[in-house]
Amino acid sequence: MLAESVDEEQIIARVAALDIGKAELVCCVRVPGAGGAKRRLQEVSTHSTMTRSLGDLANRLVDLGVERVVMEATSDYWKPVFYLLEAHGLQPWLVNARDVRHLPGRPKTDVLDAVWLCKVAERQMLRASFVPPRPIRQLRDLTRYRIDLVGARTAEKNRVEKLLEDACIKLSVVASDIFGVSGRQMMAALIAGERDPKVLAEMARTRMRAKIPQLVEAFTGQFDDHHAFLAHMICDHIDTISRMVAELNTRIDSEIKPYRSELELLDSLPGVDTRTAEVIIAEIGTDMSRFPTADHLASWAGMSPGNDQSAGKRRSGRTTKGDRWLRQTLTQAAWAASHTKGTYLSAQYHRLAARRGKKRAIVALGHTLLTIVYYLLERQTTYVELGADFLDRLDPDRLARQLVKRLEKLGHKVTLEPRQDAA
Repeated sequence: MLAESVDEEQIIARVAALDIGKAELVCCVRVPGAGGAKRRLQEVSTHSTMTRSLGDLANRLVDLGVERVVMEATSDYWKPVFYLLEAHGLQPWLVNARDVRHLPGRPKTDVLDAVWLCKVAERQMLRASFVPPRPIRQLRDLTRYRIDLVGARTAEKNRVEKLLEDACIKLSVVASDIFGVSGRQMMAALIAGERDPKVLAEMARTRMRAKIPQLVEAFTGQFDDHHAFLAHMICDHIDTISRMVAELNTRIDSEIKPYRSELELLDSLPGVDTRTAEVIIAEIGTDMSRFPTADHLASWAGMSPGNDQSAGKRRSGRTTKGDRWLRQTLTQAAWAASHTKGTYLSAQYHRLAARRGKKRAIVALGHTLLTIVYYLLERQTTYVELGADFLDRLDPDRLARQLVKRLEKLGHKVTLEPRQDAA
Protein backbone atom coordinates (compact mmCIF):
# COMPACT_ATOMS: atom_id res chain seq x y z
CA MET A 1 0.00 0.00 0.00
CA LEU A 2 1.40 3.37 -1.00
CA ALA A 3 1.74 5.94 1.78
CA GLU A 4 1.80 9.67 1.32
CA SER A 5 5.23 11.23 1.74
CA VAL A 6 5.84 14.93 2.20
CA ASP A 7 9.38 16.07 1.41
CA GLU A 8 10.42 19.61 2.14
CA GLU A 9 13.55 20.81 0.42
CA GLN A 10 15.94 22.14 3.04
CA ILE A 11 18.10 24.80 1.42
CA ILE A 12 20.83 26.72 3.18
CA ALA A 13 19.95 30.34 2.60
CA ARG A 14 23.45 31.77 2.29
CA VAL A 15 26.22 29.44 1.14
CA ALA A 16 29.56 29.73 -0.62
CA ALA A 17 31.77 27.19 -2.37
CA LEU A 18 35.45 27.38 -3.26
CA ASP A 19 37.35 25.64 -6.05
CA ILE A 20 40.91 25.93 -4.78
CA GLY A 21 44.14 25.81 -6.74
CA LYS A 22 47.71 26.61 -5.80
CA ALA A 23 47.78 30.22 -7.08
CA GLU A 24 44.11 31.18 -7.16
CA LEU A 25 40.64 30.05 -6.22
CA VAL A 26 37.15 30.53 -7.61
CA CYS A 27 34.40 31.46 -5.17
CA CYS A 28 30.68 31.01 -5.87
CA VAL A 29 28.19 32.60 -3.46
CA ARG A 30 24.44 31.95 -3.54
CA VAL A 31 22.02 34.03 -1.45
CA PRO A 32 18.22 34.60 -1.45
CA GLY A 33 16.78 37.00 -4.04
CA ALA A 34 15.09 40.26 -3.14
CA GLY A 35 11.51 40.25 -1.91
CA GLY A 36 11.48 36.63 -0.90
CA ALA A 37 11.45 35.40 -4.49
CA LYS A 38 12.28 31.80 -5.19
CA ARG A 39 15.01 32.84 -7.58
CA ARG A 40 18.43 33.07 -5.96
CA LEU A 41 21.25 35.49 -6.50
CA GLN A 42 24.64 34.15 -7.51
CA GLU A 43 28.09 35.72 -7.53
CA VAL A 44 31.22 34.10 -8.96
CA SER A 45 34.65 35.66 -8.43
CA THR A 46 38.31 34.69 -8.72
CA HIS A 47 40.82 35.49 -5.98
CA SER A 48 44.52 35.03 -5.36
CA THR A 49 45.50 32.58 -2.63
CA MET A 50 47.80 35.16 -1.04
CA THR A 51 46.90 36.07 2.53
CA ARG A 52 45.73 39.64 1.83
CA SER A 53 43.42 38.52 -0.96
CA LEU A 54 42.02 35.71 1.20
CA GLY A 55 41.37 38.23 3.98
CA ASP A 56 39.38 40.42 1.58
CA LEU A 57 37.38 37.36 0.48
CA ALA A 58 36.64 36.41 4.09
CA ASN A 59 35.42 39.92 4.87
CA ARG A 60 33.18 39.82 1.78
CA LEU A 61 31.64 36.52 2.90
CA VAL A 62 31.05 37.91 6.39
CA ASP A 63 29.33 40.98 4.91
CA LEU A 64 27.03 38.73 2.86
CA GLY A 65 26.13 36.74 5.97
CA VAL A 66 27.29 33.44 4.51
CA GLU A 67 26.34 30.56 6.80
CA ARG A 68 28.60 27.88 5.35
CA VAL A 69 31.69 27.81 3.12
CA VAL A 70 32.35 24.52 1.35
CA MET A 71 35.63 23.44 -0.25
CA GLU A 72 37.09 20.20 -1.57
CA ALA A 73 40.15 18.57 -0.04
CA THR A 74 42.58 19.49 -2.83
CA SER A 75 46.12 18.45 -1.84
CA ASP A 76 47.23 20.79 0.99
CA TYR A 77 45.98 23.94 -0.75
CA TRP A 78 42.77 23.95 1.28
CA LYS A 79 44.55 24.35 4.62
CA PRO A 80 45.49 28.06 4.62
CA VAL A 81 42.07 28.95 3.20
CA PHE A 82 40.24 26.84 5.77
CA TYR A 83 42.21 28.20 8.72
CA LEU A 84 41.86 31.84 7.61
CA LEU A 85 38.08 31.56 7.12
CA GLU A 86 37.82 29.82 10.48
CA ALA A 87 39.70 32.72 12.11
CA HIS A 88 37.17 35.17 10.63
CA GLY A 89 34.30 33.40 12.39
CA LEU A 90 32.93 31.65 9.30
CA GLN A 91 31.88 28.00 9.18
CA PRO A 92 34.16 26.30 6.64
CA TRP A 93 33.39 22.75 5.57
CA LEU A 94 35.94 20.42 4.06
CA VAL A 95 34.22 17.81 1.88
CA ASN A 96 35.40 14.67 0.14
CA ALA A 97 35.77 15.02 -3.62
CA ARG A 98 34.12 11.61 -4.05
CA ASP A 99 30.86 13.11 -2.78
CA VAL A 100 30.88 15.69 -5.59
CA ARG A 101 31.25 13.55 -8.67
CA HIS A 102 31.69 15.12 -12.08
CA LEU A 103 28.60 14.26 -14.13
CA PRO A 104 29.14 13.07 -17.73
CA GLY A 105 28.22 15.68 -20.30
CA ARG A 106 28.77 18.65 -17.99
CA PRO A 107 31.67 20.90 -19.03
CA LYS A 108 34.42 21.05 -16.43
CA THR A 109 36.04 24.37 -15.58
CA ASP A 110 37.02 25.98 -12.30
CA VAL A 111 34.01 28.30 -12.47
CA LEU A 112 31.53 25.54 -13.27
CA ASP A 113 33.03 23.32 -10.56
CA ALA A 114 32.57 26.09 -7.97
CA VAL A 115 28.96 26.69 -9.07
CA TRP A 116 28.14 22.98 -9.01
CA LEU A 117 29.71 22.55 -5.59
CA CYS A 118 27.73 25.52 -4.29
CA LYS A 119 24.42 24.16 -5.61
CA VAL A 120 25.06 20.74 -4.10
CA ALA A 121 26.07 22.31 -0.78
CA GLU A 122 22.99 24.55 -0.51
CA ARG A 123 20.77 21.47 -0.72
CA GLN A 124 22.72 19.84 2.14
CA MET A 125 23.84 16.88 0.04
CA LEU A 126 27.40 16.94 1.43
CA ARG A 127 29.04 15.77 4.63
CA ALA A 128 31.78 17.63 6.43
CA SER A 129 35.12 15.89 6.88
CA PHE A 130 36.75 15.81 10.30
CA VAL A 131 39.20 18.68 10.78
CA PRO A 132 40.62 18.70 14.32
CA PRO A 133 41.06 21.87 16.39
CA ARG A 134 44.34 23.78 16.22
CA PRO A 135 46.12 22.13 19.22
CA ILE A 136 45.42 18.66 17.81
CA ARG A 137 46.53 19.78 14.34
CA GLN A 138 49.86 20.96 15.71
CA LEU A 139 50.33 17.72 17.63
CA ARG A 140 49.46 15.81 14.45
CA ASP A 141 52.16 17.67 12.50
CA LEU A 142 54.75 16.60 15.06
CA THR A 143 53.74 12.93 15.26
CA ARG A 144 53.48 12.55 11.49
CA TYR A 145 56.91 14.07 10.97
CA ARG A 146 58.29 11.72 13.59
CA ILE A 147 56.83 8.74 11.74
CA ASP A 148 58.45 9.96 8.51
CA LEU A 149 61.82 10.39 10.22
CA VAL A 150 61.69 6.95 11.81
CA GLY A 151 60.89 5.49 8.40
CA ALA A 152 63.79 7.38 6.83
CA ARG A 153 66.13 6.15 9.57
CA THR A 154 65.03 2.56 8.97
CA ALA A 155 65.69 2.96 5.25
CA GLU A 156 69.20 4.26 6.00
CA LYS A 157 69.90 1.33 8.32
CA ASN A 158 68.84 -1.07 5.58
CA ARG A 159 71.16 0.79 3.22
CA VAL A 160 74.10 0.17 5.58
CA GLU A 161 73.29 -3.53 5.73
CA LYS A 162 73.24 -3.72 1.92
CA LEU A 163 76.56 -1.88 1.80
CA LEU A 164 78.14 -4.39 4.18
CA GLU A 165 76.77 -7.24 2.07
CA ASP A 166 78.34 -5.63 -0.99
CA ALA A 167 81.69 -5.78 0.84
CA CYS A 168 81.12 -9.43 1.91
CA ILE A 169 80.82 -8.38 5.57
CA LYS A 170 78.22 -10.70 7.14
CA LEU A 171 77.72 -8.87 10.43
CA SER A 172 73.91 -9.05 10.17
CA VAL A 173 74.12 -12.86 10.06
CA VAL A 174 75.73 -12.99 13.51
CA ALA A 175 74.24 -9.92 15.23
CA SER A 176 70.48 -9.51 15.44
CA ASP A 177 70.91 -5.72 15.54
CA ILE A 178 73.96 -4.33 13.77
CA PHE A 179 73.19 -0.91 15.26
CA GLY A 180 73.47 -2.04 18.86
CA VAL A 181 76.33 -0.95 21.09
CA SER A 182 78.69 -3.64 19.83
CA GLY A 183 77.66 -3.25 16.20
CA ARG A 184 78.14 0.51 16.13
CA GLN A 185 81.57 0.28 17.75
CA MET A 186 82.67 -2.35 15.24
CA MET A 187 81.39 -0.33 12.28
CA ALA A 188 83.07 2.82 13.60
CA ALA A 189 86.40 0.99 13.75
CA LEU A 190 85.79 -0.48 10.30
CA ILE A 191 85.10 2.99 8.88
CA ALA A 192 88.18 4.39 10.66
CA GLY A 193 90.40 1.92 8.78
CA GLU A 194 90.59 -1.20 10.96
CA ARG A 195 90.44 -4.27 8.73
CA ASP A 196 91.71 -7.08 11.01
CA PRO A 197 88.72 -9.41 11.65
CA LYS A 198 90.13 -10.55 15.01
CA VAL A 199 90.52 -6.99 16.30
CA LEU A 200 87.02 -6.11 15.18
CA ALA A 201 85.52 -9.25 16.74
CA GLU A 202 87.17 -8.50 20.11
CA MET A 203 85.11 -5.31 20.33
CA ALA A 204 82.01 -7.41 21.05
CA ARG A 205 80.35 -6.81 24.41
CA THR A 206 78.28 -8.83 26.87
CA ARG A 207 76.43 -11.68 25.13
CA MET A 208 78.03 -10.93 21.79
CA ARG A 209 81.40 -12.13 23.11
CA ALA A 210 80.12 -15.70 22.91
CA LYS A 211 80.00 -15.22 19.12
CA ILE A 212 83.58 -14.04 18.61
CA PRO A 213 84.56 -16.97 16.33
CA GLN A 214 81.53 -16.29 14.12
CA LEU A 215 82.32 -12.55 14.11
CA VAL A 216 85.86 -13.25 12.88
CA GLU A 217 84.37 -15.11 9.93
CA ALA A 218 81.75 -12.39 9.37
CA PHE A 219 84.38 -9.61 9.17
CA THR A 220 86.51 -11.48 6.65
CA GLY A 221 85.53 -9.61 3.50
CA GLN A 222 86.50 -6.93 0.99
CA PHE A 223 85.63 -3.71 2.80
CA ASP A 224 87.64 -0.86 1.22
CA ASP A 225 87.84 2.95 1.32
CA HIS A 226 84.86 3.30 -1.02
CA HIS A 227 82.63 1.35 1.37
CA ALA A 228 84.06 3.28 4.32
CA PHE A 229 83.19 6.64 2.76
CA LEU A 230 79.58 5.63 2.04
CA ALA A 231 79.15 3.99 5.46
CA HIS A 232 80.48 7.14 7.16
CA MET A 233 77.97 9.34 5.28
CA ILE A 234 75.04 7.03 6.00
CA CYS A 235 75.88 6.58 9.69
CA ASP A 236 76.17 10.35 10.12
CA HIS A 237 72.74 10.72 8.55
CA ILE A 238 71.32 8.10 10.91
CA ASP A 239 72.76 9.94 13.93
CA THR A 240 71.30 13.23 12.66
CA ILE A 241 67.87 11.67 12.27
CA SER A 242 68.11 10.15 15.75
CA ARG A 243 68.82 13.58 17.22
CA MET A 244 65.85 15.05 15.36
CA VAL A 245 63.57 12.26 16.62
CA ALA A 246 64.74 12.93 20.17
CA GLU A 247 63.94 16.65 19.78
CA LEU A 248 60.52 15.80 18.37
CA ASN A 249 59.83 13.48 21.32
CA THR A 250 60.64 16.31 23.70
CA ARG A 251 58.32 18.71 21.87
CA ILE A 252 55.54 16.12 21.68
CA ASP A 253 55.84 15.44 25.40
CA SER A 254 55.27 19.15 25.97
CA GLU A 255 52.33 19.43 23.54
CA ILE A 256 50.61 16.31 24.89
CA LYS A 257 50.44 17.57 28.50
CA PRO A 258 46.82 18.86 28.25
CA TYR A 259 45.80 15.34 27.20
CA ARG A 260 47.79 13.47 29.83
CA SER A 261 44.74 11.74 31.34
CA GLU A 262 43.57 10.49 27.92
CA LEU A 263 47.12 9.34 27.17
CA GLU A 264 47.14 7.23 30.33
CA LEU A 265 43.80 5.67 29.40
CA LEU A 266 45.07 4.57 26.00
CA ASP A 267 48.44 3.48 27.37
CA SER A 268 46.65 0.81 29.42
CA LEU A 269 45.54 -1.02 26.27
CA PRO A 270 47.45 -4.19 25.28
CA GLY A 271 49.75 -3.42 22.35
CA VAL A 272 49.52 0.35 22.84
CA ASP A 273 52.55 2.14 24.27
CA THR A 274 53.01 5.85 24.95
CA ARG A 275 54.22 6.71 21.43
CA THR A 276 51.33 4.82 19.85
CA ALA A 277 48.84 6.57 22.14
CA GLU A 278 50.31 9.94 21.13
CA VAL A 279 49.68 9.19 17.47
CA ILE A 280 46.10 8.06 18.13
CA ILE A 281 45.29 11.25 20.04
CA ALA A 282 46.97 13.36 17.35
CA GLU A 283 44.86 11.75 14.62
CA ILE A 284 41.39 11.57 16.20
CA GLY A 285 41.61 14.07 19.08
CA THR A 286 39.87 13.48 22.39
CA ASP A 287 36.36 14.76 21.61
CA MET A 288 34.45 11.70 20.41
CA SER A 289 31.23 13.69 19.89
CA ARG A 290 32.55 14.43 16.38
CA PHE A 291 31.89 10.79 15.51
CA PRO A 292 28.28 9.60 16.10
CA THR A 293 29.34 6.01 16.82
CA ALA A 294 32.46 3.87 17.04
CA ASP A 295 31.58 2.45 13.61
CA HIS A 296 31.69 5.95 12.11
CA LEU A 297 35.17 6.41 13.55
CA ALA A 298 36.34 3.04 12.21
CA SER A 299 34.97 3.85 8.76
CA TRP A 300 36.69 7.26 8.75
CA ALA A 301 39.98 5.62 9.73
CA GLY A 302 39.70 3.01 6.98
CA MET A 303 39.48 0.09 9.42
CA SER A 304 36.01 -1.12 8.38
CA PRO A 305 35.10 -3.67 5.68
CA GLY A 306 33.86 -2.21 2.43
CA ASN A 307 30.20 -2.50 1.46
CA ASP A 308 29.91 -3.41 -2.23
CA GLN A 309 26.72 -5.36 -2.86
CA SER A 310 24.71 -5.82 -6.05
CA ALA A 311 21.93 -8.22 -7.08
CA GLY A 312 21.98 -9.80 -3.65
CA LYS A 313 25.67 -10.67 -3.88
CA ARG A 314 28.49 -9.13 -1.92
CA ARG A 315 31.29 -8.48 -4.37
CA SER A 316 34.06 -7.09 -2.18
CA GLY A 317 34.88 -6.65 1.47
CA ARG A 318 38.02 -4.59 0.92
CA THR A 319 38.52 -1.93 3.57
CA THR A 320 37.78 1.66 2.67
CA LYS A 321 40.37 4.40 2.28
CA GLY A 322 40.93 6.45 5.40
CA ASP A 323 43.57 8.01 7.63
CA ARG A 324 46.70 6.12 6.57
CA TRP A 325 48.70 7.41 9.55
CA LEU A 326 46.14 6.07 12.03
CA ARG A 327 45.69 2.85 10.08
CA GLN A 328 49.43 2.18 10.10
CA THR A 329 49.64 2.83 13.83
CA LEU A 330 46.64 0.62 14.62
CA THR A 331 48.09 -2.19 12.51
CA GLN A 332 51.37 -2.04 14.45
CA ALA A 333 49.47 -1.97 17.75
CA ALA A 334 47.38 -4.95 16.62
CA TRP A 335 50.51 -6.98 15.86
CA ALA A 336 51.84 -6.15 19.32
CA ALA A 337 48.51 -7.03 20.98
CA SER A 338 48.36 -10.36 19.13
CA HIS A 339 51.58 -11.43 20.88
CA THR A 340 50.40 -10.60 24.40
CA LYS A 341 49.60 -13.50 26.70
CA GLY A 342 46.28 -14.11 28.38
CA THR A 343 44.46 -11.16 26.80
CA TYR A 344 41.14 -10.94 25.00
CA LEU A 345 42.75 -9.26 21.99
CA SER A 346 45.29 -12.05 21.57
CA ALA A 347 42.55 -14.67 21.79
CA GLN A 348 40.46 -12.81 19.22
CA TYR A 349 43.41 -12.65 16.83
CA HIS A 350 44.12 -16.38 16.99
CA ARG A 351 40.44 -17.27 16.52
CA LEU A 352 40.18 -15.05 13.43
CA ALA A 353 43.58 -15.98 12.00
CA ALA A 354 42.65 -19.68 12.00
CA ARG A 355 39.60 -18.98 9.80
CA ARG A 356 40.38 -15.81 7.84
CA GLY A 357 44.16 -15.58 7.72
CA LYS A 358 46.66 -13.43 9.58
CA LYS A 359 46.30 -10.22 7.57
CA ARG A 360 42.52 -10.05 7.85
CA ALA A 361 42.76 -10.95 11.52
CA ILE A 362 45.13 -8.02 12.10
CA VAL A 363 42.76 -5.57 10.39
CA ALA A 364 39.87 -6.90 12.49
CA LEU A 365 41.98 -6.58 15.63
CA GLY A 366 42.87 -2.99 14.68
CA HIS A 367 39.14 -2.30 14.30
CA THR A 368 38.54 -3.71 17.78
CA LEU A 369 41.33 -1.57 19.22
CA LEU A 370 39.87 1.56 17.67
CA THR A 371 36.42 0.69 19.01
CA ILE A 372 37.87 0.32 22.50
CA VAL A 373 39.70 3.64 22.10
CA TYR A 374 36.42 5.33 21.15
CA TYR A 375 34.62 4.16 24.29
CA LEU A 376 37.58 4.83 26.58
CA LEU A 377 37.73 8.45 25.40
CA GLU A 378 33.97 8.92 25.23
CA ARG A 379 33.31 7.59 28.72
CA GLN A 380 36.66 8.57 30.24
CA THR A 381 37.01 5.13 31.76
CA THR A 382 39.91 2.73 32.17
CA TYR A 383 40.36 -0.45 30.16
CA VAL A 384 39.15 -3.65 31.82
CA GLU A 385 40.79 -6.84 30.59
CA LEU A 386 38.20 -9.53 29.74
CA GLY A 387 40.69 -12.39 29.63
CA ALA A 388 41.66 -14.87 26.96
CA ASP A 389 38.76 -17.20 27.84
CA PHE A 390 36.05 -14.53 27.57
CA LEU A 391 34.65 -15.82 24.27
CA ASP A 392 34.68 -19.37 25.61
CA ARG A 393 32.78 -18.32 28.72
CA LEU A 394 30.34 -16.42 26.53
CA ASP A 395 29.31 -19.59 24.64
CA PRO A 396 30.55 -22.74 26.42
CA ASP A 397 28.36 -25.07 24.34
CA ARG A 398 30.04 -23.89 21.16
CA LEU A 399 33.46 -24.55 22.66
CA ALA A 400 32.37 -28.05 23.65
CA ARG A 401 31.18 -28.81 20.10
CA GLN A 402 34.45 -27.56 18.63
CA LEU A 403 36.55 -29.70 20.97
CA VAL A 404 34.43 -32.78 20.28
CA LYS A 405 34.76 -32.26 16.54
CA ARG A 406 38.55 -31.98 16.82
CA LEU A 407 38.76 -35.22 18.83
CA GLU A 408 36.53 -37.02 16.33
CA LYS A 409 38.82 -35.94 13.48
CA LEU A 410 41.67 -37.66 15.37
CA GLY A 411 39.69 -40.92 15.34
CA HIS A 412 38.18 -40.83 18.84
CA LYS A 413 34.59 -41.53 19.80
CA VAL A 414 33.50 -38.89 22.26
CA THR A 415 30.61 -39.11 24.69
CA LEU A 416 29.85 -36.18 26.94
CA GLU A 417 28.26 -36.63 30.35
CA PRO A 418 27.38 -33.85 32.79
CA ARG A 419 29.55 -33.81 35.88
CA GLN A 420 27.87 -34.86 39.10
CA ASP A 421 29.00 -32.36 41.72
CA ALA A 422 29.39 -33.73 45.21
CA ALA A 423 26.67 -32.76 47.64
